Amino acid sequence: MANKVTIQDIADALGVSRNTVSKAINNTGILADSTREKVLAKAVEMGYKQFSYANSVSDIIGTATVKKPLVSGDFALFIGGFLDNSHFASTMLDKFQHEITTLGYSMSMHRVTSENIESLSLPVSFNKDRTAGIICVEMFNQEYCEMLGTLGIPLLFVDGPVASYSRQLEGDFLMMDNSAGIFKLITDMKNRGVKKIGFVGESHHCRSFFERYMAFRNAMYLNELPIDEKFCLTHIQPHGTDYFAKLFKTLSSLKELPELLICANDFVAIDIINCLKLMEKSYPDDIMLCGFDDSAESKVMTPALTTCHIHSQAMGYTAANLLLSRIEQPDLNYRTVYTETNLIYRESTRD
Repeated sequence: MANKVTIQDIADALGVSRNTVSKAINNTGILADSTREKVLAKAVEMGYKQFSYANSVSDIIGTATVKKPLVSGDFALFIGGFLDNSHFASTMLDKFQHEITTLGYSMSMHRVTSENIESLSLPVSFNKDRTAGIICVEMFNQEYCEMLGTLGIPLLFVDGPVASYSRQLEGDFLMMDNSAGIFKLITDMKNRGVKKIGFVGESHHCRSFFERYMAFRNAMYLNELPIDEKFCLTHIQPHGTDYFAKLFKTLSSLKELPELLICANDFVAIDIINCLKLMEKSYPDDIMLCGFDDSAESKVMTPALTTCHIHSQAMGYTAANLLLSRIEQPDLNYRTVYTETNLIYRESTRD
């Protein structure tokens, strides 16, 4: 007598999880039609008892076109910090919400407080039972992100904690390209005879700041330019209420300024500009500056700020695709996706 075929047997034959096979056979959860049909075909081929009457998949689902069930569920946005209209994520989230609502999903916003992080607790507004996926923005605490990975819900991090390089999180990552613009800037500056270049911003604040700092160091190395460590202002103070005072003290104590200071983002650049005013210095006369993000402020400042433009709409579209594909194919390997950024020269680098 032949051995009884189990769900695990089918999963092993297809190289997918037992959970995926169960969803397909019982028509539960959210699964791509192609995945469901592949599982059902293998179940028929192997003689799975529930489908002993069937000769093909069409005997199970019928010959008519199968209608996709109405999608219902919520994408929970977890925010670890304040997002105003100048934050690149604001435009990104508008596009993300547009993409998911056309498919029938909704989006709810949940502020993760310091108390939540300390106690590793979920926001009281969060409802796990109706959540189809979680998207995290400004979530830089490794332990809290690890806790979210235990919920068994598709998870997407837009940027993330630096510790996640060595302690992989149970989710996909969406990042902007943090290197190309900085490499181009430093190469162009070398060709203009600029050699004294520094970097400012807490390098361990998040992945993107760390990658921008490493891009600075790598670009200096590849261009055979010396790195003066006194111009690397990367461990001043965690970003918060005391950051500006510590930044001013550090910058004003330098005996000389670099020719160019690359800032971790546009708002760090604005802090530097305010420090320069207190020092009775100005940009780009006394020092050239470059930011990152291409915020609204960078365009209207006088002089305008050289920066790297983030394609927020592309990030929003990509975020939706990453989470939706994770829902449809939960067995996919975790992915890290980068979207394009572009260096934009303005007056702060004498352009």
